[in-house]
Amino acid sequence: MIKEEQEDLKHEQIKVEEKEVYCSQAEEQIELKQETDTCMVVPVGEQTDHTESEPNRNQVIFQEATEAENQNQERRKPFSCDICEKCFAFKSAFDAHMRTHTGEKPFTCLTCGKCFCQKQNLTEHLNIHTGEKPFSCVTCGKCFRLKQTLTKHMNIHTGEKPFSCEKPFSCINCGKSFSLKENFTTHLKIHTGQMPFSCITCGKSFSQKKSFNTHLRTHTGEKPFTCKICGKSYIQKSSLTYHMRIHSLEKPFLCITCGKSFSKKDIFKSHLRSHTGEKPFLCNTCGKQFTRKSFLTVHLRVHTGEKPFTCSTCEKCFTRKSFLTVHMRTHTGEKPFSCLSCGNTFRQRAHLICHMRTHTDEKM
Repeated sequence: MIKEEQEDLKHEQIKVEEKEVYCSQAEEQIELKQETDTCMVVPVGEQTDHTESEPNRNQVIFQEATEAENQNQERRKPFSCDICEKCFAFKSAFDAHMRTHTGEKPFTCLTCGKCFCQKQNLTEHLNIHTGEKPFSCVTCGKCFRLKQTLTKHMNIHTGEKPFSCEKPFSCINCGKSFSLKENFTTHLKIHTGQMPFSCITCGKSFSQKKSFNTHLRTHTGEKPFTCKICGKSYIQKSSLTYHMRIHSLEKPFLCITCGKSFSKKDIFKSHLRSHTGEKPFLCNTCGKQFTRKSFLTVHLRVHTGEKPFTCSTCEKCFTRKSFLTVHMRTHTGEKPFSCLSCGNTFRQRAHLICHMRTHTDEKM
């Protein structure tokens, strides 16, 4: 009777007793105890309600796991920005981030007055004035001011290419390729004409922030790059680099056609066009062509009448900076060009060249 009642039960309970299993490993007996709980055997037809609730149960588990992860995240990064909701693990990093919203720059260079939002940026900037290059290449000994510059330089020796292609970013307008996305983005502005950086002093606009910052120094008079040999200062680092070749007499750019050497790359490229006859810079007003973009820029002032270089003493204006430089010597009395034969000095190089002919008896 009891047996029949048990067979009529829709749900049977099966209890799996604890079993002892032994296995031999390295001549030692290890006792493994296998335990299972009492489980329910449910007929197939009655599993519908149970299986339908399973997705809801999984969703609850997922939500609980997400909430737990968020709580862990809050514990790991307790400092949260109210403006953009970004989180930080350290208060120092949080404070530095907040300055990107407030614009605060508490770290000031005592040499040039430039301000920075992070102390690390100020430390890197100070190397410009001191000339310190703390990051040295162990292979060739070349030194760098920034660690990331050294890292890029090391690729020359290792042959490592951090991208699947050496220059994966290609311009569909002119075909020029770039290894860095930011350089590619900047280049595209040449074709679109986009110039987002505008000078509030003179209204001139620039496509690159670096060019814009350099331009601002023409108004402020800041010249942070100084020659340690003669003390001459420059607005741009590249200008100082070129200047240093005057002292070293270095002319790294060699023309394989005529053997002439140059200290500046842009002058070297311009020289190469004297062999090829190429003049890629065209004046849209009169059709005149030039080998260098700077020549075209100066030429355009003939049509516009622009004279952007003004004497601070007499307010006379000039189309070229070199003309202003020569003019300033009339006020300062400076005569930098000296005759090695008689010691006479001159304000302009052309005047010295003419004078030298009096010693050589060369006729003009």
